[in-house]
Amino acid sequence: MKTAHVFLNLACSVAAIGLWGCSQKPETAAAAAPASAAASPAGAASGAGAPVTVTTFKALQRDLPVLLKATGTVTALTSVDVKSQVTSVIAKVHIEEGQFVKAGQLLFTLDSRTDEANVAKAKAQLAKDTASLADAQRQLARNKELLAQNFISQGALDTARTGVDALVATLAADQAAIDAAKVALSFDRITAPNAGRAGLVPVSAGSVVQANVTTLVTITQLDPMGVAFSLPQRNLGDALSALKGGGAAVTATLADGGGAFKGRLQFVDNLVDASSGSVKAKAVFDNKENKLWPGAFVEVSQTVSIIKDAVVVPQAALIQGARGTVVYTLEDGKAVSKPVQLLYSQGLDAAVSGIQAGDLVVVDGKQNVRPGVRLVERAAEPKKAASAAAGVPAADASKPAAP
Repeated sequence: MKTAHVFLNLACSVAAIGLWGCSQKPETAAAAAPASAAASPAGAASGAGAPVTVTTFKALQRDLPVLLKATGTVTALTSVDVKSQVTSVIAKVHIEEGQFVKAGQLLFTLDSRTDEANVAKAKAQLAKDTASLADAQRQLARNKELLAQNFISQGALDTARTGVDALVATLAADQAAIDAAKVALSFDRITAPNAGRAGLVPVSAGSVVQANVTTLVTITQLDPMGVAFSLPQRNLGDALSALKGGGAAVTATLADGGGAFKGRLQFVDNLVDASSGSVKAKAVFDNKENKLWPGAFVEVSQTVSIIKDAVVVPQAALIQGARGTVVYTLEDGKAVSKPVQLLYSQGLDAAVSGIQAGDLVVVDGKQNVRPGVRLVERAAEPKKAASAAAGVPAADASKPAAP
């Protein structure tokens, strides 16, 4: 009886344990399962061999120009502030503001009555001294005859000769006075020192101007026009070589989209700015349509050298890492990592070394690529663009048309 009682208690305990297990909720049972079962090696390996879809670009070999880009300022090659050389009153203004003038064209006329009177006075003095000289020469000739007849002494003849020489010198002085008076008179006619466009005219007839103080107008040459910019010190040698060869080609583009202009490098400064490490330079451009205006900002692009037979790939294919720059290439259907050295970048292109022309470099999708991963090339973008232009959605472009 005692043994039967023990077996009965054991059976009841087993039954109670089974009942507790059956009463658990499914969520609790699932949570109690080991985490390692969910991350089985088979599940992890199920997607390890999935290929990565990418787009590629075939590396090209071509000459790549090295462009130097900088911001420049349009400057006039010649700009002159016209001022009077004498203090006087303006008699007449012969130009209008904004007018294009030629070199030597009359701009202003000053009150010249005083200077004209001085010229007339100098001429009258010359006439008077000329008459005195003629009389002195006659006296000298008469004294020579009297000396020959021993009526006068040699000293009297020498005195007459000295009087003639003095009057000759006086005539020379009179002529110089006339020339000086004419120079002063010429200051009353103000002409253009160079061809160009007249700026603001702040004076009018009757205005008093002070000598070398009052600016009457500014004449600015607009054709040709210069552009001032700065060259990095590392490009100084290339710029000097180009300058010896007639000047490197320079392109200037207006910041407001007003067009591009072709010119040539004309000047490189003889000093490197220690604070910026750059050298001032100037290029000259034809400006027949007057689109380049002094003070305007332009984007300057200059070809300083050319990289011969450069291997060119898109900049988007380059991957910067802690160990340097690499690109992924597609070889035998798999990704291969190749270290490259960036030689020069321009726009969307980059000249590199470390790969060969014709290698397929990964451009889009490289963030999912690892060495040795199988790659699948994506359809070319132009095809998608053509499908969109034809009215076919890009997602459905690869589907066959309905019969």
